[in-house]
Amino acid sequence: MSTRQIIYNASPTAQRFHASNAFRRAIMGPVGSGKSVMCVQEILRRAFEQRPDREGRRRSRWLAVRNTYPELKATTIKTWSDWVPEDVCPITYSAPIVGRMEHRLRDGTMLDLEIIFQALDKVQDQKKLLSMELTGAWINEVREIPKPIIDALASRVGRFPSLRDGGSSFIGIIMDTNPPDDYSWYYDLAEKQKPEGWDFFRQPGGLMRVGDKYLPNPEAENIANLQGGYDYYLRQLSGAKSDYINVMLCGEYGSLFDGKPVYKEVWNEQVHVAREPLVYLPGVPLLLGWDFGRTPACTVGQAAPNGQLRILGEYYSDNSGIRNFAEVVVKPDLAVKYGKYQYVSTGDPAGAAKGQANEASCFSELEEAGFVTSPASTNDPTLRIESIIKPLSRMVCGQPGMIVDPRCQRLIRGFSGGYHYQVVGKLMGGGEVKYSEQPLKNMYSHIHDALQYLGLAYNPNQQQAREEVIREAVKIQHQNARRSKNFNPLDY
Repeated sequence: MSTRQIIYNASPTAQRFHASNAFRRAIMGPVGSGKSVMCVQEILRRAFEQRPDREGRRRSRWLAVRNTYPELKATTIKTWSDWVPEDVCPITYSAPIVGRMEHRLRDGTMLDLEIIFQALDKVQDQKKLLSMELTGAWINEVREIPKPIIDALASRVGRFPSLRDGGSSFIGIIMDTNPPDDYSWYYDLAEKQKPEGWDFFRQPGGLMRVGDKYLPNPEAENIANLQGGYDYYLRQLSGAKSDYINVMLCGEYGSLFDGKPVYKEVWNEQVHVAREPLVYLPGVPLLLGWDFGRTPACTVGQAAPNGQLRILGEYYSDNSGIRNFAEVVVKPDLAVKYGKYQYVSTGDPAGAAKGQANEASCFSELEEAGFVTSPASTNDPTLRIESIIKPLSRMVCGQPGMIVDPRCQRLIRGFSGGYHYQVVGKLMGGGEVKYSEQPLKNMYSHIHDALQYLGLAYNPNQQQAREEVIREAVKIQHQNARRSKNFNPLDY
């Protein structure tokens, strides 16, 4: 073992965190509050407490997760190595990255701890977990990780060591995070659902707001371990945006977005978001826009008689096929809200391709689910975005050309910056920032793609053409319904 010694003094929140035996535990706090250190110490503590096998080895295997490999190396592994140096736990930088710690304890048993460092940031990354047999898992900065990853991990922990070798003394998942968005899955579980088997811990902010000033928070934790103490937080105030201060320094839930918002020049939340939920206009067909893939999305709107585009609803899933999504999520809710409605449905043209498993296209799957849908006229990103810029930019009878129901929170967050062009560098010869040519693919892009397909089907200047499209869509609906074994003439 290394002669290096660092004393760990658990904060009040850390003490409660370590005392919990919940299957899933999460700690949230501001930057610099020592959250990830708590998780490192928890892994070590549980490794020392693991019951020895017949050979006297206290064997455990942990998975440490971060959303990207650069972040994994720069933060997660660095924090681990700060407390468990490489001469104590050598790390092999292969695929995956693995650390191994073996140490003879005073009672004669051998500590044998293996830690695997893995980047997981997509729902599809669940397949990387299929063959893993783990004692526990640590998810660093869990706000960046899709919920299905946590769900998949639940079946992989508690599998090492095997029962014939004595089994695991500890089974569980520990998580740390800076404050996420207040409509994220984390917020929903921690503040609303509070499900059994989960423990959520929240540290005090480093700063607190008093009037129009930010002052040191006397309840803040880990101050003694920060360079300059409270100055660590205070010096970050200069030039910082209020959302950064509130989230990263005060530890409040909120949104932080990088890059350039796609609709920055035309979107105004005070103008384009209705103060009250929008009222459905009876007799006016619904406009449906669909995006496909394993993260399907659907937007619902109406073209008002005066030409205003009204966005009534949004639906999305982080892990679903399009048919199941349409049948289980979208269709029942539309029936409850709008009764026997007419609709015009438009989707991603790429959905015309046949699937590898059953040769069914997304459009045929939607038709089976009860939605006759046409491919959008184009998949050109510029034209799609322009279809939304136009109604956002104009006024109709003193009202905005497009208005969004306040319940469409993912769309609104996307408009406010979540749907954006990513920073890719700076232009030569100056400090001007260079952005990606297309919007970043993230949790906001799918619902906004769906909105754009809806936008391509909307034309406020061609009422007659739109009515003809509606009549043709209704005709097709009737024809398909008559061919269906579920056809009921009383529905028409």
